[in-house]
Amino acid sequence: MVDLSTDYLGMELKTPLVPSASPLSRDLDSARRLEDAGAGALVMYSLFEEEVRQAEESTARFLHEQAIGFGEADSFLPEPDSYINNVDAYLEQLARLKAALDIPVIASLNGVSDAGWVRYARLLEEAGADALELNVYYIAADIHQSAAEVESRYIEMLHAVRQQVSLPVAMKLSSQFSSVGHLAGSLEAAGAAGVVLFNRFYQPDIDLETREVVPSLTLSSSHETLLRIHWAAILHGRTRLALAVSGGFHTAADSLKAIMAGADVVQLCSVLLQQGPEELGRIHQGMLEWMEAHEYDSVRQMRGCVSHRNAIDPAAYERANYVKVLENYTAPRGVWR
Repeated sequence: MVDLSTDYLGMELKTPLVPSASPLSRDLDSARRLEDAGAGALVMYSLFEEEVRQAEESTARFLHEQAIGFGEADSFLPEPDSYINNVDAYLEQLARLKAALDIPVIASLNGVSDAGWVRYARLLEEAGADALELNVYYIAADIHQSAAEVESRYIEMLHAVRQQVSLPVAMKLSSQFSSVGHLAGSLEAAGAAGVVLFNRFYQPDIDLETREVVPSLTLSSSHETLLRIHWAAILHGRTRLALAVSGGFHTAADSLKAIMAGADVVQLCSVLLQQGPEELGRIHQGMLEWMEAHEYDSVRQMRGCVSHRNAIDPAAYERANYVKVLENYTAPRGVWR
């Protein structure tokens, strides 16, 4: 019997397949279906810094209006709990998920600053979160800001959160850092328990007719996994951080490659949104069948077998592979001549 259990953020999970932050965790039935399909843990949808600020501003506005008073109109002022408070809704859903599921539930905070909103991390811990994923969705649009300053922003946010909670914290990183490995080491020194490789920045589009910048959402595909696998392979064995990969993992083959490279868990999102929670079960079964056919007894036995440190040709993860690919490329028949 193949053992798919794995360790992540100090927790033992029954499988390395973890649904990442998505709308699926807003629905208890979907969450239960994910657990039944073989999810090892569940990352909740994100609580956004903007939502926290909105809740605080709504409360402050209510208190200000009550203090000023509007005579007879006071009776028409809404009570504080009638304001839309996304923070309370998030905490309530976290409590419901913890009551309904047997697998760990990882809360997710998404923001860009180390301001007061991170204190809500403590509320997430008190509501029962097993761990916290800190998603720093930050676009370095200031051309005067140095790379070191951008890294410092991540580290400062981690410090601020670590002061609030004793929960294990995983940092979800962008792939656009000049030295992912160095940043991972700095985050480990600052108290991170793991990193998630990588965030997907949703790029805005341009409407040619209105000349407006418009939102654009394109779900991932398997070709995006290669960058994540690459860095999992480089970091494996060089850090004590737990390694999660996220972005483009749609198949059992994608997931197996990530674990061979050194990932502890594989986060799934787009494939579940497109195919439904039961697709996780098909990926789970595909992994079992492949491992049995290739005589692997466990995920732990397989993990990192093709990492940078253990690969037959480590240079394949570096520049040598770049040269080889270009030299061996041939165009489809009839394209060049």
